[in-house]
Amino acid sequence: MTQMQSTTEAAALAAIGEPLSAGIAKTVGAVLAQVSAVATPGSPQDAAEIQAITDAMVRLLVGVPLRSDGQLTVKSLAEEAGLRRNKLTHKHTGLKDLFYALIRAQDVRPKVADGLKETNDELSVRLKKVREERDQLQAQVKQLVRVVQVLEVENHQLRESAGQNGVVRVLRRH
Repeated sequence: MTQMQSTTEAAALAAIGEPLSAGIAKTVGAVLAQVSAVATPGSPQDAAEIQAITDAMVRLLVGVPLRSDGQLTVKSLAEEAGLRRNKLTHKHTGLKDLFYALIRAQDVRPKVADGLKETNDELSVRLKKVREERDQLQAQVKQLVRVVQVLEVENHQLRESAGQNGVVRVLRRH
C-alpha cells in the first residue's frame, strides 16, 4: 500500500463517518502485517495476529464490536481479536500502546458506551434516593431505641414501687 493510497483511504473513511483513528489503525495494521510477513516468512501467525488485532481495533473504535462488550480496554480488544490478553500485554505491546493513543485522540465515546452512561446515570439517581431513605430509617431506629430504653426504665421503677406482691395498678388520669 502506497502513501497516497493510505491517505486516500483515510479520507474516504472520514467521509463515510468512520473515525480517523480507525483509518490509522487499519493503515498501521496493514503495514505491520506486511513487515512481519517479510521479516519472518516462516511464521505467518504473527501477521495474522497483527491483522486480527488491528481489525478488532477498528471495530471497537467505530463502535460495532462483534465478540466483546465494546469497551475500549485491552481486555475487550483481545476478546474482539479472538486472542489471549497476554498477546497484547507481552508480545504486541506496540499495538496496545497504539490502541490507547487512538482512544485518547478520538475524544468520543463509542455507541455502546452511550447506553451504559444513561444506565449509570439512572442508577446513580436511584442509589442517592436509597441512601437518603436508609439515613432516615437509621434515624428512626435510633429514636425508637431511645423510646424503648425510657419505657424499660419506667417499667423497672413501677415494678420496684409495687412492693412485695408485684401488682402494678394504673391510676386513671382525669
